[in-house]
Amino acid sequence: MDSFDFKDESLQPAKERTAIIWNILTVMVLLTAGCIFLGFAAIFFNPQAGYNPFPPPTLPATVPYPTQTPTPWRRLDPTWTPTPTVEPTLTSTPTPTLESTQPPPTLETPFPGTQITNTPVAGMPFVLHEGDPVAIPNIAHYELGCNWMGIAGKAYNLSGAPIAQGLFIQLSGTLNGKPVDMLGTTGMVTEYGPGGYEFTLGDKPVASSQTMWVQLFDQAMIPLSDLIYFDTYPDCDKNLILVNFSQVR
Repeated sequence: MDSFDFKDESLQPAKERTAIIWNILTVMVLLTAGCIFLGFAAIFFNPQAGYNPFPPPTLPATVPYPTQTPTPWRRLDPTWTPTPTVEPTLTSTPTPTLESTQPPPTLETPFPGTQITNTPVAGMPFVLHEGDPVAIPNIAHYELGCNWMGIAGKAYNLSGAPIAQGLFIQLSGTLNGKPVDMLGTTGMVTEYGPGGYEFTLGDKPVASSQTMWVQLFDQAMIPLSDLIYFDTYPDCDKNLILVNFSQVR
């Protein structure tokens, strides 16, 4: 009996259809894997993308540190005119003042204690120390000599002791036509002993007449004294103006 190579050609189309289906599924799997890979890559480089199902939490905005910018503390209203402190008029025979009875204060000699003979004006708890303002040579900055001009002093309590800290001093006005507006505290400098304050007005002594004033405030910036006006002089022996405050109540 002869042997025959029998092939069922009816099965051939079914195998071809099966192979095509598997090829299509393989291509779809590869395309799907590529899309997933691209999606993961996009989310990796941009986690905040809208199609990310699990976006990272949004970080709070960084709060910048404030930049310290010196600004004038207060300005006088244009319609307000300061009235100089009225000193009591002496009708009796003049007596020697502190300038004749006591030497000018130096770094080695503390400022004189509180000896009040005048009365508070407008009910203020602090008044101008008797004999002040007084102009003396520059005793705190020897190396500058005449190349400096300023104002300094202290505030004394009821017992005559200097108040080391806690009070503010406002310096305002004009000098040579330029505005002056500074704020300092008692104890800001040590060259004048405990409780001293100081303002530098320039690098040379110049003349001015009642164009600047100082005023004492507490920690709540409530005035403790009236406006104290003072003069400056174009003299190297008078380039430091001393203005001390004395408590009276």
